[in-house]
Amino acid sequence: MCGIVGYIGSRKTAEVLMDGLKRLEYRGYDSAGIAVFHQGRIEIRRNEGKLKKLEEQIRGEGFDGKIGIGHTRWATHGRPSDENAHPHKAGRVALVHNGIIENYLPLKESLKKRGRIFTSETDTEVISHLINDFIEEGSSFPDAVKMALDKIRGSYALGILFEGDERRLIAARKESPLVIGIGEGEYFIASDIPPILPYTRDFIFMEDGEVAHLSSEGVRVFDAGGNQVSKEPKRVDWNSLMAEKGGFKHFMLKEIFEQPRAVIDTIRGRLSEEKGDVILEGVRLDLSVLKKIQRICLIACGTSFHAALVGKFLIERFCRIPVEADIGSEFRYRNPILGKDTLVVAISQSGETADTLAALREGKRHGAMTLAICNVVESSLARDADHVIYTHAGPEIGVASTKTFVTQLVILFLLALRMGRELGVLSHKDGRELIEELVRIPRLMEEMLKSSKQILEIARKYLPARDFLYLGRGINYPIALEGALKLKEISYIHAEGYPAGEMKHGPIALIDQEMPVVVLATRNEVYDKVLSNIEQVKAREGRVIALASRSDQEIGKKADDVISIPETHPSLAPILLTLPLQLLAYYMADLKGTDVDQPRNLAKSVTVE
Repeated sequence: MCGIVGYIGSRKTAEVLMDGLKRLEYRGYDSAGIAVFHQGRIEIRRNEGKLKKLEEQIRGEGFDGKIGIGHTRWATHGRPSDENAHPHKAGRVALVHNGIIENYLPLKESLKKRGRIFTSETDTEVISHLINDFIEEGSSFPDAVKMALDKIRGSYALGILFEGDERRLIAARKESPLVIGIGEGEYFIASDIPPILPYTRDFIFMEDGEVAHLSSEGVRVFDAGGNQVSKEPKRVDWNSLMAEKGGFKHFMLKEIFEQPRAVIDTIRGRLSEEKGDVILEGVRLDLSVLKKIQRICLIACGTSFHAALVGKFLIERFCRIPVEADIGSEFRYRNPILGKDTLVVAISQSGETADTLAALREGKRHGAMTLAICNVVESSLARDADHVIYTHAGPEIGVASTKTFVTQLVILFLLALRMGRELGVLSHKDGRELIEELVRIPRLMEEMLKSSKQILEIARKYLPARDFLYLGRGINYPIALEGALKLKEISYIHAEGYPAGEMKHGPIALIDQEMPVVVLATRNEVYDKVLSNIEQVKAREGRVIALASRSDQEIGKKADDVISIPETHPSLAPILLTLPLQLLAYYMADLKGTDVDQPRNLAKSVTVE
């Protein structure tokens, strides 16, 4: 997730762009840059790091052009560096891009064979070369953009300039957000509303496949077929803080609702449905390597540890390799048994968690192969590991992890599937069926989020409770732990997560009419046993909130409240179960009036022991 801004008008263009980028910095903070016309040529200024560096670089420069584009980057392809920063320029074409181009490698190879020289590691540079090539072959700027877009596969929000036409800015959108601001004799583009809000309240929201031409005469929008479409601007009455949060009350709520998109970005380009297999770029896990691995250690802290516990179930089920899930802060102090036959997988949102880093380095010291799963390109964990798989959750502002947790679950599912196929534990048919189910997950997540009002009412009902118990069995047990963690860290209500089979070994003593019990009861191989737990809770006058499969018509007779979960493969149910638990925690905290985005005593990344 990156931030894009573009402007055409009579103001000082560079100042408008920099002001907009400051309001978009929450979307990307690896590098930043702007492209502005000056004396008929496109001038680019960009660098790695915070916007302050870019601001210092352009201080005192007097660009005379009235059109420009800017970008603040959150790296997906290519490490954070000056060369990989946007805008990218090829010939006379400069552009900024948010999204992922899935087929950039074959396009890049084709362009290189034709003598095109690339100066970055990004997928974005391919687009600028394609457009420039079509222009050199005689196409107009608008036609060249259309032809280039026909060749690329993936997601994009684009702002494009051409040195032969300094009166026009072209914008394009597919599966990445882009809005157009309509001012008085001036026009804007941005990947979100905040950078434009100081200048106008009137917006055109671009749809997938649309291309917009912005000039001093106005805005024209075209559909994927090249037909001009009429788009009425809509009035937005948000203040600046509301705009940053996309109209949501808190960043955490916004990020909960961003999760379907985060899952799409995380699986994009990694699935081969035809082969029933997974592509993990840069991770060498072929049969010769996997045959040497006798044991896998999953290392993480906090929420990421709960993802590791789910990963243990997935890898053992799909690969039949013994797996341990360890808390990073405990791992190296117990003198773990490690060697060349061990794969250490370290999981961290930031890639800077001190205990997880130390555990990974302990694994390397003993000769183990290491793999990092994290959300930040070129983080310490990513640099130290032998292999790295990135989640594509985008920046997460709320301290309580939401979309990073869900995307970690997705990556662990992909990793388990890839290894299972390579080892022959999963057949081609198994792989295809699992991928088909995974592809459905974002849509099912969208369905789940539509039940948010029901969950708000459940939160109101149980707000007086001082303690909660969360129960789950099998692969759903770690989600019970995660649900309890979310509730206590943002609402400050005491909550415990337990394996449901352990209820009779202690927690049952706490159950009475004052103790709500959240039970994860989707249909799987232990469903009947979970129903037995519900019966035991009700026998002690406990109140049950059940998360149950949508087709389950009987559980409503046993539970006080039921949240329906769409049917999916049991190995993917943890993803769907997570969303209502996040929402329940959020609404409880919001109703209590706590600081949801910055809970007391907590930090986003724990970089010290």
